[in-house]
Amino acid sequence: MTALQALKRKKRLEKQLTQIDGTLSTIEFQREALENSHTNTEVLKNMGYAAKAMKTIHQNLDVDKIDNLMLDIREQQDVAQEISDAISTPTSFGEEFDEDELLAELEELEQEDLNKHMASVTLPSVPSGKLPSRPVSTRKRVEDDDDMQMLAAWAN
Repeated sequence: MTALQALKRKKRLEKQLTQIDGTLSTIEFQREALENSHTNTEVLKNMGYAAKAMKTIHQNLDVDKIDNLMLDIREQQDVAQEISDAISTPTSFGEEFDEDELLAELEELEQEDLNKHMASVTLPSVPSGKLPSRPVSTRKRVEDDDDMQMLAAWAN
């Protein structure tokens, strides 16, 4: 019977081991849940601190004030750009004439000068009779014939 008692004892201990293992698992799950709750509490607390800090910072700020400030900055940047443009634009002291008008006047003067020059030019008279014809030299004709023969040979 000792073997039977040992077997009973083994079964009882195995059952106890299973219960203890389940209890340990439950305790571990509870510990993890507590850690997660603590982490969540800390995160929420820090988020609250951040929200209060932002509220304090933004307490004296107004969106309309910020818009007005940005508008003032843009206006001052525009003024600075205008000043920069005015400074960098070359000034021409004593130059009150329009360049296009001057170019047009110069062109008109050149045309008048050309007309005066053309009026004084006399052209030779054109002959009224028939011009003498010049016979084509035989040397040129031979060269042309040779060129034609080479062209014909190349084409065939």
